[in-house]
Amino acid sequence: MAKFSLGSEPVVGSLTPSKKREYRVTNRLQEGKRPLYAVVFNFIDSRYFNVFATVGGNRNFIARFPYESKDVHKFTPLLMNTLDVDGDDSGAFLAIVFLNVFQVTVYQCLEGGVIAVLQSYIDEDVNQKEESFYTVSWACNTDGTPFAVAGGINGIIRVIDAGTEKIHKLSKLLVLLPEYALLDFSYCSSHVSFVGHGDSINEIRTQPLKPSLVVSASKDESVRLWNVQTGICILIFAGAGGHRNEVLSVDFHPSDIYRIASCGMDNTVKIWSMKEFWTYVEKSFTWTDLPSKFPTKYVQFPVFIASVHSNYVDCNRWLGDFILSKSVDNEIVLWEPKMKEQSPGEGTVDILQKYPVPECDIWFIKFSCDFHYNAAAIGNREGKIYVWELQSSPPVLIARLSHTQSKSPIRQTAMSFEGSTILSCCEDGTIWRWDAMATS
Repeated sequence: MAKFSLGSEPVVGSLTPSKKREYRVTNRLQEGKRPLYAVVFNFIDSRYFNVFATVGGNRNFIARFPYESKDVHKFTPLLMNTLDVDGDDSGAFLAIVFLNVFQVTVYQCLEGGVIAVLQSYIDEDVNQKEESFYTVSWACNTDGTPFAVAGGINGIIRVIDAGTEKIHKLSKLLVLLPEYALLDFSYCSSHVSFVGHGDSINEIRTQPLKPSLVVSASKDESVRLWNVQTGICILIFAGAGGHRNEVLSVDFHPSDIYRIASCGMDNTVKIWSMKEFWTYVEKSFTWTDLPSKFPTKYVQFPVFIASVHSNYVDCNRWLGDFILSKSVDNEIVLWEPKMKEQSPGEGTVDILQKYPVPECDIWFIKFSCDFHYNAAAIGNREGKIYVWELQSSPPVLIARLSHTQSKSPIRQTAMSFEGSTILSCCEDGTIWRWDAMATS
């Protein structure tokens, strides 16, 4: 376990906004009444920098089809109820009520604050009545096909081909009752599932240097490395030196392809190395046998363990060789892990800076950064967002965002490529869009 090094006190940022950049609300969407847990922009492909995905709790929908529609039979297992709908000029329709639909929705941010629904995917596994998706990440295969990778309470990772043409387009949803959500959606038949975790999945992150690789953090106390192109579980980070409670967050180092950091309910942050196992990563791209026959390896010991926080650590991100992490104590902490090469797992921690976030004392609130890590945005339980500058010392609060109608806990934010747009997904099922105001 790393020790705290003796030295100067960490620099704490002021909560007085610098107003270096001002934002205003440009849109608000209500995506049903169930919580939204994750929102993320696609930084993998420059063609899709303005595309984002959301996931959350199960939701209720009503769709309508012509009585003779060929699409109706695809949803027979999902039908919980059917209602007759008055006909119109094009003939009579049948309304089908979908209860407990598990959904990944893909949107595009357009000019003028417009948010367009591109696609929405429903989980066909109707036996999973309590499914909620907690996390989503963007990945791709080696030819650049975009994947939305989602996971949640049932421990299954869904890899959705967001570029497929094999999507069955359905009618617009018809709102008949106020508790049903209004969205366009597509039924996706082109997805695969990764099974391996023994409990819920709390976060999925993509390797920026090799975006066919994703890593998942689970309640089963493990972290797993997957190849989304081949469906192989390559490595499992767990065992003697692993986490002793739920793993809540995980992140790839931005430039060291071998390194990841994970954190969780055991109050620790652990840094792991894949260097000794990299031949298995390479082998996963050329494996032609069944994925279940791949020689998955265990990584039992991290190269560094730190107890920077005294409670659950629910989000960590690399900032160069430094780490940003947060717990339930109203702040983000920037610290430097100083490892002892000859003594894996040991070393010292230098806490460098602290970024205060008032009313951020509940767990499962995650922050986000723009592509270049110039700024971080984090929500709180009161529906407010704090935007911190990351490349300054002392820390500078760029903006504090609030709106009279935003009162629900913000589970995650998403900053656009250059930070000019900030999205938030909330406990009440809303998505908020904030855009930077033009400077005079």
